[in-house]
Amino acid sequence: MKVILNCAMSADGKIALPTRRQTRISNPEDLERVHRLRNGVDAILVGIGTILADDPKLTVSEKYISEPSHPLRIVLDSKGRTPPSAEVLKGDAKTLIVTAENCSKEFPGAKVVRLGEDRVDIHRLLDFLSSNGIKNLLVEGGGEVMWSFLNRGLADEISIFVGSMIIGGSDSPTLASGEGADSLDNIRRLALKDCERLGDGVLLRYEVLK
Repeated sequence: MKVILNCAMSADGKIALPTRRQTRISNPEDLERVHRLRNGVDAILVGIGTILADDPKLTVSEKYISEPSHPLRIVLDSKGRTPPSAEVLKGDAKTLIVTAENCSKEFPGAKVVRLGEDRVDIHRLLDFLSSNGIKNLLVEGGGEVMWSFLNRGLADEISIFVGSMIIGGSDSPTLASGEGADSLDNIRRLALKDCERLGDGVLLRYEVLK
């Protein structure tokens, strides 16, 4: 399975305000790129933090794609906190909520799988997805989820759109958060594949070295 990470960040590396309030960083050119990227994968994955903060639809807009493919939407939600009113539970695309084994909650409009004792086991999840025909997975955040894939060596590529803005703030979320590398030996190395100007921003595409 190919795992692609994708995100937008400010020029100072932030992905949201210090309050974690949703912040539009992508410009129109990048939004079109994201929807075309979504349309070319089998599934889109985010963590529960993204659902609670942004309430995204995780769909492909017909504004950019006339006949969207409707990839599977996946939410990592160990404790089952996805609200019944969440946009990810609505619409034409199917949704998979992934919880820990000690969570018994069900979600109308979504299929539920339970992988991992206290937290979702990402390795088991990828095995599950692969066995169910998922060949290309797009991971869109947030920061803890991004680091989980990077830290475990499970990401193949990462695309980063850098918007022309400064957010600032020591508490503002960054692209990869979580615990981070505990030594120089555990830093995740990247190889720059290409860069492209998109409107007033820049898109950087990297291969994740393993």
